[in-house]
Amino acid sequence: MDPTHVQQHLMDVLTTIQAISQEACPTLDPTVRPAEELPKFNSKVWPVAAGMLGAALGKEIPPEVNIFVDDTTKQAFTIAQTVALVCTLIKQLDAQTAVAAA
Repeated sequence: MDPTHVQQHLMDVLTTIQAISQEACPTLDPTVRPAEELPKFNSKVWPVAAGMLGAALGKEIPPEVNIFVDDTTKQAFTIAQTVALVCTLIKQLDAQTAVAAA
């Protein structure tokens, strides 16, 4: 999956969530850490954002995968890190689907 495509959809999802929540949305770029820098963008909202991103991409992002914070280090991911993670995840899921279909 094209990272530029994923990044644009991710930024659209983040902007939409902030608008729906009536919260401010800073200018988004690849260095922004949504979990730290977006008001009220927390663990209750992350699964919704991941689901919206998956729907926008036409791919399912498993709800147990946290695409905004590293579960081990608790470090918030940048948008660029989230994009890389989502691209890797989709590639892995597509490979698993192909093997299961064979």
